[in-house]
Amino acid sequence: MPTALIADDEPHLARHLQQQLAPLWPDLQVLAVARNGPEAAERIAALQPDLAFLDIQMPGLSGLEVAQGIEGATRVV
Repeated sequence: MPTALIADDEPHLARHLQQQLAPLWPDLQVLAVARNGPEAAERIAALQPDLAFLDIQMPGLSGLEVAQGIEGATRVV
């Protein structure tokens, strides 16, 4: 089962993404939802999801900065 992390500082947008993904990718397991860049980076390192859906503009670190720091097999969307 593929796993994912969603990072967005606007909770309603994170929920909307989850709702849109559910029927398209029913076996995708969302491991965590992060609300800022540092939280996203920490959770990606700890959980090692297959995919990371990152908002570009977030407090602390942007989605681009988080993506640059990812090590391992996590793919960034």
